[in-house]
Amino acid sequence: MEGYETVIGLEVHVELATKTKIFCGCSTAFGAKPNAHTCPVCTGMPGSLPVLNKQVVAYAAAVGLALNCEIAKFSKFDRKNYFYPDNPQNYQISQLYLPICSNGRVEIDVDGVKKWVGIHEIHMEEDAGKLVHDEWEDASLIDYNRSGVPLIEIVSEPDMRSAAEVVAYLDKLRMTIQYLGASDCKLQEGSMRADVNLSVKKTGDAAYGTRTEMKNLNSFKAITRAIEHETNRQIDLLESGEAVIQETRRWDDANGYSYAMRSKEDAQDYRYFPEPDVMPLTISDAWLDEIRAAQPELREEKMARYKQQYGLPDYDAAILTASKRMADVFEQAAKICNKPKKVSNWLMGETMRLLNEAGKEPQDIAFSPENLAKLVELADSGTVTNTVAKEVFAVVFRDNIDPETYVKDKGLAAVNDEGELRSVVTRVIAGNPKSVADYRNGKDKAIGFLVGQTMKEMKGKANPGMVNQLLKEMLQ
Repeated sequence: MEGYETVIGLEVHVELATKTKIFCGCSTAFGAKPNAHTCPVCTGMPGSLPVLNKQVVAYAAAVGLALNCEIAKFSKFDRKNYFYPDNPQNYQISQLYLPICSNGRVEIDVDGVKKWVGIHEIHMEEDAGKLVHDEWEDASLIDYNRSGVPLIEIVSEPDMRSAAEVVAYLDKLRMTIQYLGASDCKLQEGSMRADVNLSVKKTGDAAYGTRTEMKNLNSFKAITRAIEHETNRQIDLLESGEAVIQETRRWDDANGYSYAMRSKEDAQDYRYFPEPDVMPLTISDAWLDEIRAAQPELREEKMARYKQQYGLPDYDAAILTASKRMADVFEQAAKICNKPKKVSNWLMGETMRLLNEAGKEPQDIAFSPENLAKLVELADSGTVTNTVAKEVFAVVFRDNIDPETYVKDKGLAAVNDEGELRSVVTRVIAGNPKSVADYRNGKDKAIGFLVGQTMKEMKGKANPGMVNQLLKEMLQ
């Protein structure tokens, strides 16, 4: 509504891509049977002691460097006390007083307008378990597989002013972290989760309003809807003379509304104190230099290189680099066949179409760059027609088969034999006198129908250029 300004900050939890948990050797693999990946440490058994996973620290530092943060050479873990069924120890090992990263920033772009969003801090912590609510049995079950999975929490400054800026910020974080290989950042699987802290104030006021925290947001669409709903809810309260209550709210995306869960806690409510079972962490300059040297080429650098090295337009470079998996497939396939623009076309066209139909994302691409390069060669050389190439690619996309072997085994190679094609064209001309008459009377489009009929008889395997040429020659 006019006259009000929305102020938004985010707390983004990211599950790190380590093979084992943060303080024990249990697997972090997603989708296992309930409570299959557990041990005395991650289920909070008395007497069990945590041991810090070094790779968690490496990933946290790498993300911090990519987000322009200061990396603390000395940091500590703290114990955050809260009682909840999915928290086996009744406390969480986290970082409050001396987090590993602080004072960062990232640049976002919304409709060509760029701005910086500050990163207050990034800290490491362990995830809790998961409650599974069984409505039929009227009971809640607990799965501790997620308990102890390593997290980083990225806490922004309240620098965002719209849902569009929030989505741009989250997309920037997601792509950066995926390029680093620190997490797959799949919102639908919970490996990236965002809590939205939002308040509204009169335009021009210096002081911020009372904020609420929105939870249960697992897609960009849900985040956008929740922000718009909460903004309007707070403005309606203020306009009617009521106060906004500081609280945590849960978003119900199916019904499009939120409801209060609990009053918003502050740090003192959790009774933080230094974690006695985990030693303070010291990062040497030498190890930090190793992490810095291993940082990969990030999206902006890759986009610039694609335009210069491959001569790709801005649109191609933006699409190809929006996913690290797609960028990797593009580069390797282009190197094999030396046809970067044609590889780009197959990725942006058929690949994106098939991904959308399957409800998948570019990072889910399962076919190899080698097989894509072979398909590009088959289509470009005329070994198969474009129609057949698309049919073959659908199988490559699904099963990652060798397209050369598949075309040979299925007899799908294009027919370039002039004698065979002339025989089929003769039959098509004889069987379609009206279209022949239309063409001879100046209706050039009629030849398209005759080409189509020829291709139909040849089951899509005829060379369309030769068919077109023969038709024009024989219709003179």
